[in-house]
Parts: sequence; structure tokens; C-alpha cells
Amino acid sequence: MEKKKPSVFAGRVSKNAGNNKNVSYSNQEEKQESQESNNIKYEKNINQKINEIFNSSNYIYKADVEITFKDKKSIKRIVGRNTTHLITIENELIPITDVIDIKVK
Repeated sequence: MEKKKPSVFAGRVSKNAGNNKNVSYSNQEEKQESQESNNIKYEKNINQKINEIFNSSNYIYKADVEITFKDKKSIKRIVGRNTTHLITIENELIPITDVIDIKVK
């Protein structure tokens, strides 16, 4: 009662298929392009840097920062900001437009 199973037709491959090489090659090109785009330095603007300072877990009510202006550097303790100025603990207003760079001390 053993039934014979049907045979499966398998055709012969007469030519060399190189399609996997092309796919792998294009994949490598995409990786190189993405690595090149990652190498481009992303520079944050002043508002982003200020927001990072105020949103960090180290900021409670004041932050010691080094502010770089066009002609000088200054170390200040900032406690807040509004849309146009940084506010220091001495109640001094520093215009954000005058700030070139800001770093946490």
C-alpha cells in the first residue's frame, strides 16, 4: 500500500547568476553614503544649547556657564531666560543675540 510520491521537476541552471553580487554591492554603497553623512558635524545653534542647559538634569535653579561674546569670554551664573535675554543671578540681562557660544562650567 505504499503510494509513490510524485517527482518534482527541477530545471537545470545553464548560466551563472550573479544577481546577489549586485545587490550586495549596492548595499555597500548605501552604507558608505550614510557613513559620510554621519561624518558631517552638526553644529547646534545658541538657542538649542541654552535649551539643553535649562532642560538638563543638573539644572535646578542656577547654572554656571562660560559665555563667549564677540570680543570677550565671561563666566556667569544664569537662573532663567526670556525670549530675548538670559537672566543672571545678579539680575543682569544678557542679550542672546550677542552670545556666540555658551558652555556649562
